[in-house]
Amino acid sequence: MFVHIEIIESNPHLRSLLGWHLQQVGHTVHLASGCQQGQEVFQQRHPDLVVLDLDLNEGNGLDLCRWLHYQQQAIILVLSAHGDETDVVAALRSGADDYLAKPFGMQEFLARVEVLTRRSRPFLPSVLNLGELQVDLVQRRVVVRNMPVDLTPQEFSLLYVLTQMGGTPLSRQELLRRAWPESIDNPRTVDTHILSLRKKIELDPQQPRLIQTVRNVGYRLHLEPLNGRHRHNGMKPHQRPAQSRSSHVLV
Repeated sequence: MFVHIEIIESNPHLRSLLGWHLQQVGHTVHLASGCQQGQEVFQQRHPDLVVLDLDLNEGNGLDLCRWLHYQQQAIILVLSAHGDETDVVAALRSGADDYLAKPFGMQEFLARVEVLTRRSRPFLPSVLNLGELQVDLVQRRVVVRNMPVDLTPQEFSLLYVLTQMGGTPLSRQELLRRAWPESIDNPRTVDTHILSLRKKIELDPQQPRLIQTVRNVGYRLHLEPLNGRHRHNGMKPHQRPAQSRSSHVLV
């Protein structure tokens, strides 16, 4: 089974070597050298499996492992020069699916990747259809009533996280940590982006049906398809949600 694999490894020689061997057996490989670049590549490419070196020069490997696990999308193979039981347990509890201590043989590495790629996880469809709202999670495009809507990178990240939760509400702090783990430190900023997002995708932002507020918790995405019969009297059939003038940018 050939899949998309991201390698997050600070050693350029090992990073290239692992990538080359994975490509030779048919996988598509994306490379990153640290935490920030690793998150950016992950959000752009949505890999099926992440090979993560915990001993990164830039950022904390365990924190990145937890962040990747929270995305509920990729399988994680951790690499580390530390093979003590406490290190292995810490990685597994942070969301790793497997742990490989350095040094290791290339055949063992490829065998572990092969085993992990055979595992199945419940993935959401690449295009989420909610009636008048369609979200392409791979191309990172949003369409409302057959009209493309430009979202800022922050808005799309927020919407993406909500889609991954299957309708389960998330607190502002959790949304903040999952959508923008290193960029923003004020949970109330989530409210500002939610308001902006509602103006772009809701039929009536004052009475939102897609992005719902859950009292004393946070926000959730209503996943049941919506259609024209849910329009409020205050909105005429020909009206469309306001659209941003900013160009589409990948997060």
